[in-house]
Amino acid sequence: MTASPRPTGQASPRPTGQASCRPIPQTSPGATAHASPAPAPHPLRFGYGTNGLTDLRLDDALALLADLGYDGVGLTLDHMHLDPLAPDLAARTGKVARRLATLGLGVTVETGARYVLDPRRKHGPSLLDPDPDARARRVDLLIRAVRVAADLGAHAVHCFSGVTPVGTDEDTAWKRLAEALAPVLDAATGAGVPLAVEPEPGHLLSSLADFHRLRRTLGDPAALGLTLDIGHCQCLEPLPPADCVRAAGPWLRHVQIEDMRRGIHEHLPFGDGEIDFPPVLEALAATGYQALTVVELPRHSHAGSHFAEQSLPFLHRAARAIPTGPEGRTP
Repeated sequence: MTASPRPTGQASPRPTGQASCRPIPQTSPGATAHASPAPAPHPLRFGYGTNGLTDLRLDDALALLADLGYDGVGLTLDHMHLDPLAPDLAARTGKVARRLATLGLGVTVETGARYVLDPRRKHGPSLLDPDPDARARRVDLLIRAVRVAADLGAHAVHCFSGVTPVGTDEDTAWKRLAEALAPVLDAATGAGVPLAVEPEPGHLLSSLADFHRLRRTLGDPAALGLTLDIGHCQCLEPLPPADCVRAAGPWLRHVQIEDMRRGIHEHLPFGDGEIDFPPVLEALAATGYQALTVVELPRHSHAGSHFAEQSLPFLHRAARAIPTGPEGRTP
């Protein structure tokens, strides 16, 4: 089947290899949306990412999330969960689509698998790789992800830019990114599935301002949207997370959520960071966003079932804490 477009404290020591996240000094996202009536608040729908359930078989992970009451799943294409490079991808995708339908789960397709293309380089090769053939492998993976998303009825395909390679100047990196994404956007347009680029700390495209730079460079294509990670907003954006949500609203196609501390790129379970979640969820509901808000805890797979069980009640409590009345909205 083919998808149709959907509406739209004190820091703990950082683990070895964990990137720091320096706040970006801009004072605004650097773009103004086209004027339009404010959307009505919409009930929020929560999912959990399979990159935080890598010790489970995919079928078991999906059953767990349905049993816990999640609305959907952020499905990372990886060797343990719907391997995008193994044979019979279309048949395996069809099987997953039927399972999602049986369980009543929505889905977004995520492409942040660490070693799916190269067993030696995390997230390599990227869209910025100096080798054109290496970049083409990442492009091919993203086009495969678009086809999978269409067959699953997913609301978006997530991706990110990658880290600027050593020896590559910034202008060259941005040019490579735009050129590499062009065929992916063509595929997304044909499939009717938005491509949702994520600002990722440490990457070339690391902030909301960077997303708008890419959007303008590409001519504001309809198929290009935004993945907003709430923790990343807390980590490095100049605006508070709730204000980031409001600023990003017109371009939101996918949302990831977890706790985080200022200046430290470490995905934390809810309550272990600094984010005040009710204002964030209030802002998200007020944008009219109707797709999934997916818990993103990729470093907690060793206890994935536990954190999946704990995360949904936390989010429901935060949603219920949204003020009601003339000054507030209830999602």
